[in-house]
Amino acid sequence: MAPDRFDGTSAARGRRRVGWSVAVPVIAAAGALMFMASALSADGTDLRPTGTSLPTLVDSRAEDVASLRADIRDVEGDLQELSAAISGPELRNLRRQVARLRGPAGLTPVTGAGVRVTLDDSPPDTDPGDLDPNLLVVHQGDIQAFVNALWQGGAVGITLQGQRLISTSGVKCVGNTVVLHGVPYSPPYRIEAVGEPDALTAALDASRAVDYYRQYVDAYDLGLLVEEAHHLQLPGFTGRPALTYAEPL
Repeated sequence: MAPDRFDGTSAARGRRRVGWSVAVPVIAAAGALMFMASALSADGTDLRPTGTSLPTLVDSRAEDVASLRADIRDVEGDLQELSAAISGPELRNLRRQVARLRGPAGLTPVTGAGVRVTLDDSPPDTDPGDLDPNLLVVHQGDIQAFVNALWQGGAVGITLQGQRLISTSGVKCVGNTVVLHGVPYSPPYRIEAVGEPDALTAALDASRAVDYYRQYVDAYDLGLLVEEAHHLQLPGFTGRPALTYAEPL
């Protein structure tokens, strides 16, 4: 009987079958690992959400911060109950001093007449021409200009987007939003100030920085509305003031 003839093609196919028999389990295992890593990273959420607008994202983050602040208030309530259990003249004197300073520090609500200022970006269909598009949106400096003018006009309390402003408050620009006390906000921006309405309005009219913003209102339709308010209710600051550098007066 003649010996079998060596078939190179059959041998090659055999080697390929052996190779695939090894590679397929390896690829499957790698895919499973990637799937598990993705699931752990997502933690039950979509890693690439679709259709999420910036205002929706801002509102979601604001709700998260509000929830955390509620937790802080609960803890502070527990601390107050524990502190109330401590007696002694020194502690009572300290509490009286703290109570006197809460108002000037902006930690108590303020009610009264004042003014409401609303700032907004230019309409989306505004043609900037050769102008930098960043000049058609409200920035931190614009908000600060109005707030500073209102303080100058004798405001006894100011809020931005309903949050009370205190000495350590800082407004920061992040993209086309602003962040105040860790909460992002999108326009329009509402500033409310309690004080003598005529004095507050006069201070806005006298501010050079406010006048500069008004020029862009006239030229590029930036949003600006200043109106007198007969009854404003401003909440007290609910966070914990953090001073990096301070000296007692």
